[in-house]
Amino acid sequence: EGPERSGLFAYLNTSKQSVVLDLATTEGTSALHSLLATADAVIDDHDADWLERLGLDPGQLEQRYPAVVFCSITPCGLSAPPEWRHIRSLNVFHRSGWGYHTPSSPDPARPPLKGPGRFLVDYEAGLDAALCTAAALYWRRNGGSGQHIDVSQLEVMMSRADTVIGRLLAGDDEAGNDRSLYDQRGPRGFFPCADGAVYLYMTSRKHWKGLCELMGNPEWTRSYDDDWLEFGVTDERVAECQSQFAAWVRDKAKDAVSEQAQRLGVPIVPVNNAADLHRSPQFIFREFFRRLEHPVLGPALYPTVPYKLSASPATLATPAPRLGQHTEAVLHASHISTRAPAATKATAGAKDAIGNEVRQDGPLAGVRVLELTKVWAGPYAGKLLAFLGAEVIKIESRHNMDEMRAYGGVDPNHAPYFLSLNPEILSVQLNLKSPQGLELLRQLVAKSDIVLNNLRPGAMERMGFGYEQLRAIKPDIISVSIKMWGNDGPLGYQTGYAPCFASLAGFNYLVGYEGEPPAGINMRYGDATVGANAAFAAVAALLHRQRTGEGQFVDVSAVECLSSLIGDSLLAYSLTGQIPEPDGNRHADMAPHGCYPCRDGEWLSLAVATDDEWRTLCHLLERPALAEDPCFSTRAQRLQHYRELDARLAELTAGQSADALAARLRAAGLAACKSHSSLDVLQDEYLWNRQFYCAVSDKRDGTRPIVGAPWRLSKTPRAIVRGAPDLGEHNAYVYREVLGLSAERFQQLIDNGII
Repeated sequence: EGPERSGLFAYLNTSKQSVVLDLATTEGTSALHSLLATADAVIDDHDADWLERLGLDPGQLEQRYPAVVFCSITPCGLSAPPEWRHIRSLNVFHRSGWGYHTPSSPDPARPPLKGPGRFLVDYEAGLDAALCTAAALYWRRNGGSGQHIDVSQLEVMMSRADTVIGRLLAGDDEAGNDRSLYDQRGPRGFFPCADGAVYLYMTSRKHWKGLCELMGNPEWTRSYDDDWLEFGVTDERVAECQSQFAAWVRDKAKDAVSEQAQRLGVPIVPVNNAADLHRSPQFIFREFFRRLEHPVLGPALYPTVPYKLSASPATLATPAPRLGQHTEAVLHASHISTRAPAATKATAGAKDAIGNEVRQDGPLAGVRVLELTKVWAGPYAGKLLAFLGAEVIKIESRHNMDEMRAYGGVDPNHAPYFLSLNPEILSVQLNLKSPQGLELLRQLVAKSDIVLNNLRPGAMERMGFGYEQLRAIKPDIISVSIKMWGNDGPLGYQTGYAPCFASLAGFNYLVGYEGEPPAGINMRYGDATVGANAAFAAVAALLHRQRTGEGQFVDVSAVECLSSLIGDSLLAYSLTGQIPEPDGNRHADMAPHGCYPCRDGEWLSLAVATDDEWRTLCHLLERPALAEDPCFSTRAQRLQHYRELDARLAELTAGQSADALAARLRAAGLAACKSHSSLDVLQDEYLWNRQFYCAVSDKRDGTRPIVGAPWRLSKTPRAIVRGAPDLGEHNAYVYREVLGLSAERFQQLIDNGII
């Protein structure tokens, strides 16, 4: 209790200052506007009604403060209908489709679950807000102006599922109402062991052969072909494999068996909890936790950031401030009245509704990115940078293709995963096993700003493109590297997939029904979050270079990216010594808070924060007496009796239409939403009208619908019109125009198999 005893606030507000203003008074609003006039950026998460009441709506602010970047973060975007403006994180998670498929192996008879912790949606949206704000500041420093950024939490969450939703949109996969794991058929899942659990994920013959060796080549494995994971997967074989592995691993220690498996190339990892992470040799080596002394909460280890920037490292300078700690110092500082806004100059482009210039090429126009990435996390980072206007050139070859060009089809130019993930990307073919190919890559590095890779540990160095080697080619280059554990540390050699990141990070441990073992979030979660962190860190490095002329190495740890999404839970352990456990759909401050059954297998997500909201809910459910039940009449009582509360509500919602009931509750100001299936997600009319689903060019069908950008930028919107590239589609442009090769030299390189 008390404003200085919140672990969440302590985690989120290190290195900040606190100013208290009363915006109901003329003095308070005047002080606010004095601060706005001196700001570089303003970040806000109020709804459109609140902003309008205070005269702070985006149009007014852009006119009054043309040099300031304003970023709004709301559940569904500022253009959302009033009924959707007050939904909460739980509802956004379920409207996006993630909730319906959580936990990782859902039982249709049990409620869908929230993500790990309480604030997953908020952290994800904050990440994209930081990315867009940094990109907008970069454009402003290049002679642009301020602008308004509209970030939709719903669209951010759906963007994190771009390869799944993109395939459904285009008809490459069939949407439905079942709570399956989409197309994952091989052995995977959580397996209890002597001191917790491990997570197993296998897709290839290499994984299978390594697993057989790990278990001592038992007799039962001899009935399986080496390539069964690629060509012979059946439900029966998967079930037997999982049963046999479960029996074998039951008495093993999770860290020991995972270490042995990784040495054999098998993606088995421990399912870590908060205590495991605090003693992790990898986290200790990389100094992921930093000790700070809070004036009220005392000393604790705080999670930092999941990327190391070699030239401008992020630091936790001070603990979170006390309420109003800096009011006097800030409001009476001389810079409030004397600092001038950043200089701006006009830029060519169309006019917006209030007569300002609008450029259609994005705030990162003129930035060139070389992308040596595969699968999802790296390409997703490249896609976000492209959506912000960067020219992103993907380096690939027919003999070393991105695996996404093979998943789900036989035509590498029309593979559904690749098409969903790579719009607005350029593709060049280059044989990196030849000296001539490596020389061409060096020439491209010399013409680029950022080199982005998520190759295996040591791969860039072996090719001669480690950071120091890149720096010798172009001193101000920014090299962004994505690895499971980062580029160094005792576990840096290990590799894995998104479910492995989530299990190692403590992320999966927090998802499960109360009192039961961890069940984990949907297996698709993680890669896109890692890519978003890499994109933000790249733009942060661009801002540093813009100011100093200095490039740097950006070392992104996928595991740390997901740990940062549960940072408040990790800090809670440091403050209390208690390990946060799976808690179903519980929330520390809201009850009811969860998913309740409706007819035809549908579920309603509902989050009630106040006693007034509770009374409204009981009235709409035609049970006014329930509001006065001594077990439920106050929030404290509802939190105490949450199990009985959930059971009573489940009786009242069963048999009702989830959509109709949710609409009735929202109309009364309550935070409610049907838990959306993949079919519901595709049919969301609001997302079509907001043009989040947009059409891009497609070589085979003319156009193709994709998942677009989850933000709107008022002055530098990027027109997303070009679909994913054919293999080598942009060879001529890159080699002839960017590198300036002659027609004869270009043809010679083709004839020699270099291009």
